[in-house]
Amino acid sequence: MQTARADTAAATTARAPLRAKPVLLYPFATPPAPGETLEVAPGVLWVRMTLPLALDHINLYLLEDHDGWWVVDTGMRGRTTQASWEAVFTAPALRGKPIKAIICTHCHPDHIGQAGWLSERWRAPLWMSAAEYYMGRVFCTSSSDGPIWEARDFYAKAGAPSEFLERIGKGSAGFSGMVEPMPRSFHRLAQGDHLLINGMRWEAVIGRGHSPEHLCLFQPEAGILLSGDQVIPLITSNVSVMAIEPEADPLADWLDSHRRFLRDLPDDVLVLPSHNTPFRGLHARLHYLIEHHEHHLLALEAACVEPCTAQELLPVIFRRALGSEQLGLAIGELIAHLHHLRALGLLHRQDSEDGLYRYVAADPLRAARLRDGLGPDDEDVLMDLAGQPV
Repeated sequence: MQTARADTAAATTARAPLRAKPVLLYPFATPPAPGETLEVAPGVLWVRMTLPLALDHINLYLLEDHDGWWVVDTGMRGRTTQASWEAVFTAPALRGKPIKAIICTHCHPDHIGQAGWLSERWRAPLWMSAAEYYMGRVFCTSSSDGPIWEARDFYAKAGAPSEFLERIGKGSAGFSGMVEPMPRSFHRLAQGDHLLINGMRWEAVIGRGHSPEHLCLFQPEAGILLSGDQVIPLITSNVSVMAIEPEADPLADWLDSHRRFLRDLPDDVLVLPSHNTPFRGLHARLHYLIEHHEHHLLALEAACVEPCTAQELLPVIFRRALGSEQLGLAIGELIAHLHHLRALGLLHRQDSEDGLYRYVAADPLRAARLRDGLGPDDEDVLMDLAGQPV
């Protein structure tokens, strides 16, 4: 059960609106065009590729070694991305050096989509964390393989509309349509490991929540953090429960990771994220992201004075209209918050006779009090990926 100290802290937070977004420093006014490079530090190049999504770009990076370049993330499957890569390979900044290795921060298709093609093109090995590699292999299997009743059951219990449920498993190749066949082997990176690149020690820092074992790379002497999707300056990464692990609590992992980053990483690093632009102000952004989710937790607890389904609770944390392609991720993120509240002992889940899960506050009087003073939250942008919800 929740302690009196946590109860007091939650009530105190509820009386204040979410703090203003931190003022971050963006050292680079203009991103590189697709197929071009921009040096952001000695031996570190920034590359940007287009994505056929609402989130229309991904940042990729190249790290110079004495005998070639390490690629960090790869872009999504498709000829457009490959053409951009071919332009990068001949860019003057690469000085004619080959691609010697590929690092993928995590298993999402905009990050691993061209890993297989790059590996084959350059005979370059792939480096990833183990959980991300194997999860990527699972996601890349055809969405039509095997039964799909579990996925439909997951979203049906959340109260998703029938037209959404009917779409599951139909007319989409899922992740496999966005990812070139992955390399059949990989080199494992785990928390505390390091890579020696051009005499510089890049330390593996693992974050969780957005994905199971997200790899970040920290170079302490240069003061650089390759943050992937774990820390992004202008949008919040999706933290979702998925049908593949329907009882997970990824928000606990996400919050724990950010608190550990605050403890272990210096504030003055140059953060190189996968989306938006490089920035300074790591600690301010981490504090904001933690408070962003804590604010959502309070708002959802306050909304559950009476039993509600996940679908009914979507407007509590998503203040804008959601398209059908975003609904799966939105439901997953909403359920992540509900599961964390259950783990804290603040919500109960009811298995209703109509087959729906409904959530109700463990202490309805406390939840009613929390309704007072909750300020608006202006950052509800989903990092949406096209394809079949999983």
